[in-house]
Amino acid sequence: MSKNKILFYSVSLIFIAINILFIAYDFYYIAFLPVILLFLFTSFISLDKILLAVVFFTPLSIQLDDLLPGIPVNLSLPTEPLLLGIFVLFIFKLLLDGKFDKKVLLHPVSIAIYINLFWIFITSFTSTMPGVSFKFLLSRLWFVVAMYFLATLLFKEYKNIEKFNWFYIVSLIIVIFYTNIRLSGYGLDNQHASNWVVWPFFSDHTSYGAMLVMFLFPLFYFLIRKNNNLFLRTSTIIVFIIFVIAIILSYTRAAWLSLFAGIGLLIIIKLKIKIRYVLIAGLGVVLLFFALQNRVLEGLERNESESSGKFSEHIESMANITSDASNMERINRWKCAIRMFKEKPFWGWGPGTYKFQYVPFQFSYDRTIISTNFGDLGNAHSEYLGPLSESGIIGMLSFMLVVFMAFKTGYRVYHNARSKEIKDFSLYIILGLSTYFIHGILNNFLDTDKASVPVWGFIAMLVAFDVYHKERKERNPD
Repeated sequence: MSKNKILFYSVSLIFIAINILFIAYDFYYIAFLPVILLFLFTSFISLDKILLAVVFFTPLSIQLDDLLPGIPVNLSLPTEPLLLGIFVLFIFKLLLDGKFDKKVLLHPVSIAIYINLFWIFITSFTSTMPGVSFKFLLSRLWFVVAMYFLATLLFKEYKNIEKFNWFYIVSLIIVIFYTNIRLSGYGLDNQHASNWVVWPFFSDHTSYGAMLVMFLFPLFYFLIRKNNNLFLRTSTIIVFIIFVIAIILSYTRAAWLSLFAGIGLLIIIKLKIKIRYVLIAGLGVVLLFFALQNRVLEGLERNESESSGKFSEHIESMANITSDASNMERINRWKCAIRMFKEKPFWGWGPGTYKFQYVPFQFSYDRTIISTNFGDLGNAHSEYLGPLSESGIIGMLSFMLVVFMAFKTGYRVYHNARSKEIKDFSLYIILGLSTYFIHGILNNFLDTDKASVPVWGFIAMLVAFDVYHKERKERNPD
C-alpha cells in the first residue's frame, strides 16, 4: 500500500473516531468540519466560486433561530458563516500581501463607504448597547468586504457581472415556485397568506417583493439586448413573465410603488430630462404638500380602503393612514425614530439598537393592533430614519452619501461608456438599485443577507463598470 493511501485512511479513521467521541457528548457541530476545510481550500484556490455560491444561496438561506429557537446568536445559513470566512481570509490576505487595486480603494464610492463605516464604528463605542452595535458593525463589514470590495475585483471579468445576476435570479425562482405553490393552497388572492408563505426563506413578503422588483430591471436588460441564441432568449422571456406574476402575487405595495418609480426614472433618463429639473420638481411637490398639508391629511383620513386581494383596493390602501394597520404601524415606527433622534441627535442610540430601544417612544395614541413591547416585529421601517435614530444626523447623512455616490458613478458610466452594452447594462443596474432605495423610504432590509448581497453587489457593478469596463468596446452578440 502506498504512503498516500496509508495517510488517507489514517486521517479518515482519526476523523471518524473524533466524530464518535463528540457525538457521544451531544456535540454535533464537528460534522461541519469537512465543509469548513473544503471552504478554506476552495477559498484559496478559487475565491470567485465561493462569492458566486454565496449569491446563489442568499435567497435560499434560512435563519439559525428558525432551526434552534432561543439561540442567543442568529445568523443566516449558509450565507453569513461563508461571508464571515471570506472576511477573515480577506484580512489575512491584506496583511500578508498588502496589495489591493488602488483604483477601487480610492474610488469616491469606497471613500463614502469608509466614512459611513467609520461613523458606525465611533457610535458603537457611544452606543447604549455596545455588544449589539459591534455585532451590527461586524455584519456590515463582512457584507461590504465580500459583496463590494471583493465583488468589484470579481467583476473585473465582465461575464461575472452577468453570472451574479443570474445566480440570484435562478435561486429566487426556486423561492417563487415554493411561495406560490403554498399560496395557491390558501387562494392566490389571499393577501394575508402572502405575508407568511415566503417563510422560512424570507421573513415576510415585503423583502421578497423588494428583491423581485430589484432584479426585474436587469432581467429586462437581458430580455431586450441583442441575442441570436433562441433558447436563451425564450428562457429569459419565461423568467421575466414569472417575475412579473410573482411581483403581483407578492401583494407588496411598497414594491409596486418602487417599480412604478423605477419606470418613471427610466422615462426621465430616456427623455434626457436633466436631474436638476427633477430635483426642483420634487422640491416643489414637497413645498406644495406643506402648503396644503391640512387638506391632504383630511383627504388621507377619509381613505378607508383596506389592503386586500383586490388589486385596486390594495393600491388605494397605500394612502390609508386611519384604519390600515400596516400603514399606521409604519408611521408609529417613523415617529419613534424621530423622537429617538431628538433625544440623541448627534451620537444616536447605537447601530442596530432601534428595535431594542424604541418601545418607550411609542405614544398610546400611535399604537396599533400590531404594535409590540418586545422589539420582535421589525425595525424603523426606513433605511434613512433607522440610521438617524441609531447613529445620529451624521449616520444618516453618511449613508445617504454612499447612495448618492453610487448613483453619481452609475450616471457617469451611462453617459460616458463607449460600448452600448455597458451603457445599457449600467442603466438597468441603476434602475434596479433605485427601486431598493426608493423602497427603503418605507422599509429597511440592509441588515439582512437577502438585501445586502444584491445591494452592495449592484454598487460594486457600477464601480467595476466605471473602473474596468467604461472603455470596453462593443462585442458581437451571441
